[in-house]
Amino acid sequence: MPQTPPAPSSDDTNPSPATAAAAASTTPAWRRHRGWGTAIALLVVVALVGGSWYLIKRPAAGRGPGGGGFGGGGAPTVTVGSAQAQQRQLPVTLDALGTVTPLATVTLKPQVGGVLTEVLYAEGERVKKGQLLARIDPRPYEQALMQAQGTQKRDEAQLQAARVTLQRYRTLLGQDSIARQDVDTQAALVGQLEGTVIADRAAVASAQLNLEFTRITSPIDGRIGLRTVDPGNNVTANASTGIAVVTQINPIDVQFSVPQDRVPEIMRQLRSGGEVAQMAVLAMDRTRSDTLDTGRFSTLDNVVDVSTGTVKAKARFDNAQAALFPSQFVNVRMTLRTIDALVVPVTAVRNGPKGPYVFVVGEDKKARMRPIKRGETTVDWVQITDGLQAGERVVTEGGDRLDDGTVVALQGDAPPPGGVPAGKAAGAGEANAGARKVSPPNAEQRQRILDSAAGDPEKLAQRKAFLDAIDKGDPQALERWQQMRQRRRGDGGGPP
Repeated sequence: MPQTPPAPSSDDTNPSPATAAAAASTTPAWRRHRGWGTAIALLVVVALVGGSWYLIKRPAAGRGPGGGGFGGGGAPTVTVGSAQAQQRQLPVTLDALGTVTPLATVTLKPQVGGVLTEVLYAEGERVKKGQLLARIDPRPYEQALMQAQGTQKRDEAQLQAARVTLQRYRTLLGQDSIARQDVDTQAALVGQLEGTVIADRAAVASAQLNLEFTRITSPIDGRIGLRTVDPGNNVTANASTGIAVVTQINPIDVQFSVPQDRVPEIMRQLRSGGEVAQMAVLAMDRTRSDTLDTGRFSTLDNVVDVSTGTVKAKARFDNAQAALFPSQFVNVRMTLRTIDALVVPVTAVRNGPKGPYVFVVGEDKKARMRPIKRGETTVDWVQITDGLQAGERVVTEGGDRLDDGTVVALQGDAPPPGGVPAGKAAGAGEANAGARKVSPPNAEQRQRILDSAAGDPEKLAQRKAFLDAIDKGDPQALERWQQMRQRRRGDGGGPP
């Protein structure tokens, strides 16, 4: 029979230290390691949560002892670029893609057949109207002309003799010495010969015309293309290829399309007469960085293209420098009119769920979100028709970091005493000195500005326009250049 285990004694219920150590030595090692791993994981989670809380709630960089802005308590300060809303003349423009179209293109086709004996032009040269360009062997046509002239002369002599005979018959008829029938027959012969002479004259004129057609001349002023026939070849009348093509390039047209919504405005300009000359049209290259020529609006088509909702239009250019080439694609910018408008830079206007808005910086240096209504727009400016007053300052750079009521610092503003780190005091003094007198960028700075947009043609064109505006003394451009210098110095990077 199995034996019943003995009941535990008092020594077993209260084991001695030696007994406990002996029991611990029998606990598996993997249980002890799992306990330590759990504790370490909990410590890591607590550290991550605490670090996140600190990063979110810590004071913004650059605050003073009070924890807000440069020297006081409150919300973090965000440095932004700004500009003032201003009244200025705003051109209302229309941009489109156009095709250069010559006023006339003529294919020189021979009117008579024969051997091409001379080619008197160089390919690609400018030719004048009436200039002799080529010659066909004229000898067959000279002989035909002489033959026609001989026939005409013979028939004219016969006509003259018939008229003399008719006059004699009429005299005899008056003396009652000849029958009236003879007189009538002679009169009919005279009429027949008169018709023959008229036909002979036409034949002579036709022969003369064919002889003139052996001289191929330019019907217009223009530029001649490549020739397709060499001297010595036999050409036929009205050959499909022709000898060459002459294209008129001075003046020249550019054809483009305008939205149908703009048609009433353009028609009002056309009816007003005097303002048509103000509708200037620029023809620019592919990147819109260079203006090829300046012309004027010419006319509109008489029908709307239902597939695109546009109307074809033409503008005429003098093309004195031959910068516009037939069938070339150009960017067209037409100035419809110029208006006196309240404008802000394009970068100041933002779009939200409730429509466009701007951030307006008040006297308290807080940015307030304000809804606006936009009007006409150019590459650089936006017309504000409602929601803003002239002289108010709006945020142009850094608006994506703002909320309604955010405290801001404007680029170029000097911070209050005590709020500027000691290492940047000298830089702030230089910025204030630069605010009093703005010097244009030097050659190295210009090249650095252009190199920063070397891979983007549109940005490169904007940088060139910005430098041109600085050279012209544009206050907005000078202010922006000053802000760029101050921002770069504030970052410790030296001059831009």
